[in-house]
Amino acid sequence: MHNRRRNSEKDKNFKEDILKLFNYIKRYLPLIIPSLVLAFISSVFSIIGPDKLKDMTDTITKGIMTGIDLDKVKSIGIFLITIYSLGAIFGYIQGFIMSTVTNKCSKNLRTEIGEKINRLPLKYFDKTSFGDVLSRVTNDVDTIAMTLNQSFTTLVSSTTLFIGSLFMMFKTNYIMAITAILASIIGFTFMGLILGRSQKYFNEQQEQLGNLNGHIEEIYSGQTIVKLYNAMDDASEKFDDINKKLYISNRKSQFLSGLMPPLMGFIGNFGYVAVCVVGAALVINNHITFGVIVAFMIYIRLFTNPLSQIGQAFTTLQSAAAASGRVFTFLGEEEMSKENPSKKLDKNKVKGNIEFNNISFGYDEDKLIIKGFSAKAKAGSKIAIVGPTGAGKTTMVNLLMKFYDIDKGDILIDGISIKDLSRENVHDLFTMVLQDTWVFAGSIKDNIKYNNKKLSDKEVENACKVVGLDYFIKTLPKGYDTVLSEVESLSSGQKQLLTIARAYLSDKPFLILDEATSSVDTRTEELVQNAMDKLTKGKTSFIIAHRLSTIKNADLILVMKDGNIVEQGNHEELLKKKGFYAELYNSQFETVE
Repeated sequence: MHNRRRNSEKDKNFKEDILKLFNYIKRYLPLIIPSLVLAFISSVFSIIGPDKLKDMTDTITKGIMTGIDLDKVKSIGIFLITIYSLGAIFGYIQGFIMSTVTNKCSKNLRTEIGEKINRLPLKYFDKTSFGDVLSRVTNDVDTIAMTLNQSFTTLVSSTTLFIGSLFMMFKTNYIMAITAILASIIGFTFMGLILGRSQKYFNEQQEQLGNLNGHIEEIYSGQTIVKLYNAMDDASEKFDDINKKLYISNRKSQFLSGLMPPLMGFIGNFGYVAVCVVGAALVINNHITFGVIVAFMIYIRLFTNPLSQIGQAFTTLQSAAAASGRVFTFLGEEEMSKENPSKKLDKNKVKGNIEFNNISFGYDEDKLIIKGFSAKAKAGSKIAIVGPTGAGKTTMVNLLMKFYDIDKGDILIDGISIKDLSRENVHDLFTMVLQDTWVFAGSIKDNIKYNNKKLSDKEVENACKVVGLDYFIKTLPKGYDTVLSEVESLSSGQKQLLTIARAYLSDKPFLILDEATSSVDTRTEELVQNAMDKLTKGKTSFIIAHRLSTIKNADLILVMKDGNIVEQGNHEELLKKKGFYAELYNSQFETVE
């Protein structure tokens, strides 16, 4: 009973995935229909051919006794050459059309996935590996494209050949037709059994492929850490485990689908034998001519080959169903909440006041991280947020940037709620320097100018001089035009300096520094700190730092613990209180005896 229910659910999922795929490709019907019509016409020409070959064979057979009618043979030959040539031309055209449609479909599908990624909340990526998302963009879309290119026209042409040849066989001789059908009916039975058992393995194959890509992406990006902790064996074991599961599902799905060609080949050959034996008996009894046997030998091929092609098409559809299920599930993921911004702030006119009003937030509904957080930041002030790991410091920044929606409370910028502003508008007001640096494969100059192409080369150089990166860049072979890549990359500290230079050139009223100096040495930190002082001048700045010595000159220090502000004031005031901040600050200078 349990297996029956499970199979029923799989059949339901398969139908739903196929339905989603068909609904998606409806938009391409104006391009697909001409291709299908050409495939249909080409198949009809193939069906007409054997009947004319029968006439030619009968004419030649009769002519052996009395004299061959060469004009009739010539006429039939020209007709056959014409329809087979037209069939080949139509086949080429429909193949060209389907290739165009396939490429257009896969391009648009990847575009939709790319746009979907921009609309997904960060919490989706917190629970999904980048490798799995990458697999949906590449492998799954390629599988869908391959199905469109191969299976749709195959299904039309094969179905036309199957039904047409069946009609022509009964029209020619019903006894021979029944013989051919009985010889082929076994193929239907086995095809249905094989398709029913193989679908689950195709689903598992796509799933394990996504898991493998996710694992490879994680291990490759963290190769240094993996080697540092001598975790190569553990990573290899996990890779081997996923690879083995992929191998098993691949082997089973391909084995079952691979049974189709030899099975249908056997059915076809068995049909040849049956037709020849029965046909010979009918010829002896003068019920049919020799040309009928020749025609039926071709009809058997036209009748059984479509079965094999239909089986292969359904096998491909199974892979496409599994792939489309993953793609359309991704496209159906919950997006960031809809926005109806009623106001807009001009970054050139913003004063810089920010107020956190009784904020409550949790990544899970049942577990709050921020509990009743309230604070005010005056325009142009430097606000430091400190506290132990997990206190909610970075979470506050994520809420301020509208990366996550607030559960309760509000954040006001110059008295305007961020709920009334679009995410793009909020992002346009802030510059961020994060602990996790990001550079792309391009020149150093392009990385610093990122999305700010109006900057001159002189401005870029001045910014690098301020942050202490200019000397290093000029030691490179191509200076500021040196292209960064995975092979030729900067150190963690140099990447951090590059992102600080990028932020230095960004003319925005608010600045967020999230552990901005965590990856630089002490001497470089002093240079960066001086650059930060210039960078924060005239801007409302939020600084998150574990090194409390770097935020001593902050106008206001917010001390967080367990999602709440437990203390606030400047450095001197907090030290005099001898509270939690003083404990954190002094602990940095304690020595272990």
